[in-house]
Amino acid sequence: MSETILYGYWRSSATYRTRIALNLKGVSYRTVGVHLLKDEQTSPEHVARHPSGRVPILEIDGHRIGQSMAMIDYLDETRPEPPLLPRDAYLRAHVRDLKDQIVADIHPLNNTSTLARLRSQFGADDAGIASWYEHWIVRGFNVLEQMLPSSGDFCVGNAVTLADIVLVPQVANARRYPQIDLTKFPNIVRIDAALQKLQAFHDAAPAQQPEAKQQ
Repeated sequence: MSETILYGYWRSSATYRTRIALNLKGVSYRTVGVHLLKDEQTSPEHVARHPSGRVPILEIDGHRIGQSMAMIDYLDETRPEPPLLPRDAYLRAHVRDLKDQIVADIHPLNNTSTLARLRSQFGADDAGIASWYEHWIVRGFNVLEQMLPSSGDFCVGNAVTLADIVLVPQVANARRYPQIDLTKFPNIVRIDAALQKLQAFHDAAPAQQPEAKQQ
């Protein structure tokens, strides 16, 4: 079987969530750094991997996949244990609802390409960028907080799901902005703390990546 390679940026939340899924599924992989702040994602070498010119790119089973959620779905379909979606149809929908609050409604508005466009086209400075980032995090977290259970260690049920996999990286992003008061979101903070104790989540954290130690 061919080697599994994850091309990504160590602090990218999409790369982070993919590392979590690979770890949960017990897939051995090699990481290749693509530094977003140095625009390495625009290099001909990286664009040749996938025309999106984004991170992460996953090379697995002889295929290349260019969207993190497609990667995670592929892992769940080809390596079904442990399952990342409940068997109950409504609970599956609820997991996807939670997941999309982050993947569709928060993350695209706050990723590096969006923030760079705010600077280049609209002249946003660091304070403006931080205000923009805070707005969308707080708005999204207000929604999530009401959707999450008031007790327990997981977003849905008693096991890790897709919702947990995307939540933890988004909380990590929020922690980089000290003006965001996470104490207003006790359900999010509680679940995040519980998940970070799991080996798959701990090992996937940005602080555990080789690039973090080079900063």
